[in-house]
Amino acid sequence: MAIETRGLTKRFGRQAAVDSLDLAVPRGSVFGFLGPNGSGKTTTIRMLLSLAAATDGRIRLLGQEMPRSWQDVLPRVGALVEGPAFYPFLSGAANLQRLDAADRRAPSSTRKVRVAQALERVGLAHAAGKKVRAYSLGMKQRLGIAHALLQPRELLVLDEPTNGLDPQGTREVRGLVRSLAAGGTTVFVSSHLLAEVEQICTHAAVMSAGRLVAQGSLEQLRAAGQARVRILTPDDAGAHRVLAGLGLLPEPGPPGTGTVTAPLLDHLAPEAVVAALVAGGVRVRGFAVEGASLEERFVALTGEGFDVAH
Repeated sequence: MAIETRGLTKRFGRQAAVDSLDLAVPRGSVFGFLGPNGSGKTTTIRMLLSLAAATDGRIRLLGQEMPRSWQDVLPRVGALVEGPAFYPFLSGAANLQRLDAADRRAPSSTRKVRVAQALERVGLAHAAGKKVRAYSLGMKQRLGIAHALLQPRELLVLDEPTNGLDPQGTREVRGLVRSLAAGGTTVFVSSHLLAEVEQICTHAAVMSAGRLVAQGSLEQLRAAGQARVRILTPDDAGAHRVLAGLGLLPEPGPPGTGTVTAPLLDHLAPEAVVAALVAGGVRVRGFAVEGASLEERFVALTGEGFDVAH
């Protein structure tokens, strides 16, 4: 595992910001750490990176105990946490060179080349000589990711990496994350944007009020939700009557579409639903069984909505 925690807890007084977290992030995955704002995501990341002390529990990063092994582990980890901070009067390239010079393990002989390559990877080569005070928020986000990529990394931790990015910048970050994962880097992405997790992640965990409520591959998370039947019919009222008679809770589809949906109970076979509709005189023009969407699954887990788009 790239990241593994057992009973990880962080309390502030009597308040548990993170409560008994058991996290398992497979190596080579793009792992989405998902939850509404205030659910404990950033606090967890700060403990993983030894920026905050845990109240209780254990952390293993890249197979080693933390924070005991931080000197060996953290040079293999790149991170962007709580937004980047740079010298506004220096250029993007000069900021990265200065930060790289502060790293005792970074070879000075390749510094300029590595800075140029990092800026190219995040789409900032054209702004390398521009002062950071003239950068947009999205450009500063990408510069922060470039800083994390100055050295080869086995694990990259990104806290809300698309904050402030325009659609083009968001696409660039997605492409960057995919290319890093293809090269073997494990990418741990914290986000409250469901669309981001669905588009770039292979695995995810869901936080709610400081507690982990689900984790696994995206397929596993979807499969854990309740399936729904979708019926296309001109006889909406009759479909509602038959479905209710089967113990289902029918819902009308969008106006003018002629669709009716309902959660499918585990004991009820789809063909039995179709047979009951036909026996009840309902004209069935289309019938489908759909898995639960991630949005439905996560809302059911947390009781809160997620942003699904920028």
